[in-house]
Amino acid sequence: MANVKPLRREDLPQYEDLFKAYDQQMGFVPNSFFTMARQPEILEGFRSLILAVWNTGTVDPQLKPLVALMTSYGAGCRYCQAHEVARAHETGVSLDKISQIHDFEHSNLYTDAERAALRLALAAGQHPNRATRRQFEELRRYYDEGQIVEIVAVIAAFGFLNRWNETMATDLEPEPLALAQKTLIGLGWEPGRHAHAGRTG
Repeated sequence: MANVKPLRREDLPQYEDLFKAYDQQMGFVPNSFFTMARQPEILEGFRSLILAVWNTGTVDPQLKPLVALMTSYGAGCRYCQAHEVARAHETGVSLDKISQIHDFEHSNLYTDAERAALRLALAAGQHPNRATRRQFEELRRYYDEGQIVEIVAVIAAFGFLNRWNETMATDLEPEPLALAQKTLIGLGWEPGRHAHAGRTG
C-alpha cells in the first residue's frame, strides 16, 4: 500500500491528455502520477521533463528505456524496473533481449554501443554514484555530446523517479508486474514493497 494515497483519475480531468498518451503508449497510467497530482506544480514540472527525455533527441528510442531499466536496477527501484520493461517492449525491444539485460556485457543481443550506455546507467544509478571518466570516453566512441546529454538525462530523470517510487511505495500496476515477472528473473526481481494492489487511479 502506498505511503500517500493517490488521487483518482476521474478527479483529474485536466491531465486526461497525459493519461491518454500513457494509455496508448504503455497500456496503463503510472500510479505515481496520481500521487504527484496532490501538488499539481510537481506533476506539471515532471510532465515537461519526462516528455523532453522520451520525445526529443536522436538516441535510439529503444535504448532509452533500457538505460532507465539499468539505472533503476542500480538504484534498487523495482517499480521503475517493471515500468521500463513495459516501455522497452512497447518501443519494440524483444522480451528475449529484455530478459538478457542482466547479462548485457556478454549477450549477443546487445551491441557495443548499448553496452557502453548501460555500463554508465548501472554505475550512475548506484549510491554513491560510480560513473567514471573512462565510461564517458567509451561513450564518445558511439555517441556525440548531445546524445550523451540525452543518455544522462534519462539517468537523472530516473534518479528522481527511483527516489519517488521507493519512498512512496507506489503500488505496481498489473501490466508491468506481469512483464517484470516474465523477463527480470536474471536480475532477481520481485515486487517487494510495491506489491500489486491494482490500479489505484
